[in-house]
Amino acid sequence: MLKNKIVTIDGPSGVGKSTISRRVAAELGYTYLDTGAMYRAVACACQQAGVEIEESVALSKLLDSLDIELLPAAHAGDDVGVLLGGKDVSKTIRSPEMAMLASTVSALPSVRKKLTVMQQEMGKKGQLVAEGRDTGTVVFPQAAWKFYLDATPEERTRRRVKQLRIKGQSVDKEEILAQIIQRDRDDRERTIAPLCKAEDALLVDTSILTIDEVVDQMLASVRKEEP
Repeated sequence: MLKNKIVTIDGPSGVGKSTISRRVAAELGYTYLDTGAMYRAVACACQQAGVEIEESVALSKLLDSLDIELLPAAHAGDDVGVLLGGKDVSKTIRSPEMAMLASTVSALPSVRKKLTVMQQEMGKKGQLVAEGRDTGTVVFPQAAWKFYLDATPEERTRRRVKQLRIKGQSVDKEEILAQIIQRDRDDRERTIAPLCKAEDALLVDTSILTIDEVVDQMLASVRKEEP
């Protein structure tokens, strides 16, 4: 079976997907696709337009005119930039509130269908590292290399709190933990494209591994099978 020259990296929030995906993409010379940022952008668009997700007609119109552009990170280690309708929403979409709203809109069939098509279009040229929650199971089922990253909720909370505090944001550790647990439940229990490990994906527990160790392990796996 012909497989596409694509690396998929799935897993729940806070396991290091973004940082690791950027590193892997840079090492391989591949393009980095942050699918999570796209769902956050849809959530942001709904909020800005005052569209409730239950309003199917309004949501459909919003999706028809959706204009999302992903930009390379300005500096190494930064998140990708995101333009929504030509306006920079890179910082807006990274808040805990937007993360929760993104989890909700990502469960909507119309939203997933729209973004899946957009993502598959981006992947046609291959040489792509796609990060998300269903990139290996739904978006790119024929990807040549698939990984599923995981870590305990407590460790993911510690990382998120540290990340937000570095950015100067005031955070409640217990609230962040509760949000992570709830988001995991929502992602795994949704009817459409639930969060799960692809059968042919390599599981990597990042709880006790450094970023360098995770990246090295993944690169070794890719290069071992790379044609």
